[in-house]
Amino acid sequence: MFNFLPKTLVGIIASGLLLLNVLFWCSCLLIFAVIKVMIPLKHWHNLITPILTKIAECWVKCNSGWMALTQKTHWDVQGLANLQYNGWYLVNANHQSWVDILVLQHLLGGRIPLLKFFLKQELIRVPIMGLSWWALDFPFMKRFSREYLEKHPEMRGKDLETTRIACKKFARTPTSVMNFMEGTRFTPSKHKKQNSPYQHLLKPKAGGIAFAMNAMGDKFQSLLNITIVYPDGIPSFWDFLSGRIKNVKVRIEEEAIPIHFTQKDYNEDDEFRAEFQQWTHEMWLKKDALISELSSD
Repeated sequence: MFNFLPKTLVGIIASGLLLLNVLFWCSCLLIFAVIKVMIPLKHWHNLITPILTKIAECWVKCNSGWMALTQKTHWDVQGLANLQYNGWYLVNANHQSWVDILVLQHLLGGRIPLLKFFLKQELIRVPIMGLSWWALDFPFMKRFSREYLEKHPEMRGKDLETTRIACKKFARTPTSVMNFMEGTRFTPSKHKKQNSPYQHLLKPKAGGIAFAMNAMGDKFQSLLNITIVYPDGIPSFWDFLSGRIKNVKVRIEEEAIPIHFTQKDYNEDDEFRAEFQQWTHEMWLKKDALISELSSD
């Protein structure tokens, strides 16, 4: 609707709609979050959690709404057909821009459960958002470094056990856990600094996804391996808001998770760690080749 306007004006309109959407839905979310904090009863939490999830899903749908008003993007997407809203998924994607998150939410919203991220325990202290993430049952990970565990061996396994407890509620509620295996957004400087063996990707950080698989046990029915390509170049968030993204290509591949990946400790089992790193390396080689193919079409 607004995409015919000058790009700067489109960006201003999109920014205003984004802000209004955040203020409205975040306010709704925080009202119920505060109630959830004030009444710390399991039965009450079971009743209020679906309401919080619906609020977040409405937030995502409204994002898609203002995107439709301000963007004129051609979407080339494959792999959405067999997704299940009532399933349990571990979602992994390459990461190039903050735009990736809105792309994923736009495409997957209503098709699989609300995307949730494994977060560091410290992030629960972030004003407003920490409470919102807690209310939406985002799992907070309490992880210890190898160096710390060498000095405090009595803490071995505590980080995983803490996360398992946090994830128990997912046994009853279909869940999608999101992970960017690169750990950060791709940039040429980061790529060069890493001396990455891949043309379009940073080195994958296998530990996080291994930890998620172990913490969730065999609950995940599959891994959604998602590849995002911007044929006209990696966009900034302002490029997105101002309607400069003309084409987006996305490929979604559903892959089985080997059962033994959910049963072994990545930190403590050297043989398993090597196997898991090889698995992620092969996945990354295929993704790198796919990005080359999609970029040249």
